[in-house]
Amino acid sequence: MENSSIVLSLISVSIISFVSLIGAVYLVIKRDILEKTTLFLVSLAVGSLFGDVFFHLLPHIYKSGSDEFLSSLLIIIGILIFFILEKFLRWRHVHLAPHDQSIKPVAYTNIVGDALHNFIDGMLVSASYMVSIELGIATTVTVILHEIPQEIGDFGVLVHSGFTPKKALVFNFLSAISSFLGVLFVILISKETEDVVDLLIPITAGGFIYIAGSDLIPELHHKSDFKTSAYQMIFMLVGITLMALLVHIH
Repeated sequence: MENSSIVLSLISVSIISFVSLIGAVYLVIKRDILEKTTLFLVSLAVGSLFGDVFFHLLPHIYKSGSDEFLSSLLIIIGILIFFILEKFLRWRHVHLAPHDQSIKPVAYTNIVGDALHNFIDGMLVSASYMVSIELGIATTVTVILHEIPQEIGDFGVLVHSGFTPKKALVFNFLSAISSFLGVLFVILISKETEDVVDLLIPITAGGFIYIAGSDLIPELHHKSDFKTSAYQMIFMLVGITLMALLVHIH
């Protein structure tokens, strides 16, 4: 990998990582207003995650020509990995931290899923710069536009799960900088980059399906009045629509 590609990759993932700080706008909002809006941000996250899976990740798998059985198996493995991870976190939550029940395990599964996704983003950006500067820039812009609604949703999930807004911002940023590890990984295994991405993307898709379907949607059922449910549906559709619109930017 050429030095220029490495420098441009690092600049790009730096910009992408700072997008995770978009939740800072919520630090100036009163706590009671923030609490009222977190469920809608969770709804946005659900829509963004499902939209990402069905409009971006799965089509990438199909277009890459990967073995269909292997890809399907890896999606299932992704679901099982996050199921096991949450079981472990719930066990730890109950048995090892009995005096601190304030943080819901979904917060940590969300952080892990987001970190894995950002790791792949770092790989994709770096791999794109290996092809050409134009493709690298295009991929960077796409990732940034893709990250904005997702990071806002992730922020809402963390706050809803018990994190303070400042702590949610910090953890969002920490998961975002895993994209640097993706760049480093590509540098180390540049010849096998495409094969590794093809393996990680189905696992990420499975993880996102699990987080959205198993963790976040049940949270939305805690309030079932018509007005709240309608707003939740609207925000889910907004998340899905944003992910659908980004397909045309590729």
